[in-house]
Amino acid sequence: MRVGVYVGSFNPVHKAHIKVAEYLIEENLLDKVLIIPTLNYWDKQNLIDINDRINMLKFYESDKIVIDTTHNELEYTYQILNELNKETKDEYYLIIGADNLVNFHLWKNVNDILKNKILVINRNGIDTKKYINGRDNFIVVNGLKEMKISSTEIREFISNKNYDKLNMYLDKEVIDYIKKNDLYGG
Repeated sequence: MRVGVYVGSFNPVHKAHIKVAEYLIEENLLDKVLIIPTLNYWDKQNLIDINDRINMLKFYESDKIVIDTTHNELEYTYQILNELNKETKDEYYLIIGADNLVNFHLWKNVNDILKNKILVINRNGIDTKKYINGRDNFIVVNGLKEMKISSTEIREFISNKNYDKLNMYLDKEVIDYIKKNDLYGG
């Protein structure tokens, strides 16, 4: 089975996150997407509780989109991929945005990551060929319409109680969950 591994803080999960997972399945690039919210992301501050982020992601869970609750404590992507590869014989595809290619060579234990296939979502006009250098384990996905959504901007809207703008970025269930649980200072 071809399983996409979508790692991130998802702070909060927004429409573009889910559109990526749905698109990769719809286009038959993957059979399933495993979304893994991280407990502590190495370069992120001010993450809300992992349980709240998991609960918001659960609104999207299906037989093809699975929210992982067992690998969240692993800090680095290579650790997650190594664990998954030990657990099953599935073929894992790391899902990243093209903007991650710029510093990909600096990722912790990048050679462990490169043992897997990498699905690169083309965005921000990044010249993917410049960074991939003909490696055949990288698959560039060009057909997904780019959605300009920033989790930082979303959190600012919430903290300023500017809820009317959120409908463009978040689904109703996520907005209701954020309000009900008083997340992000809203």
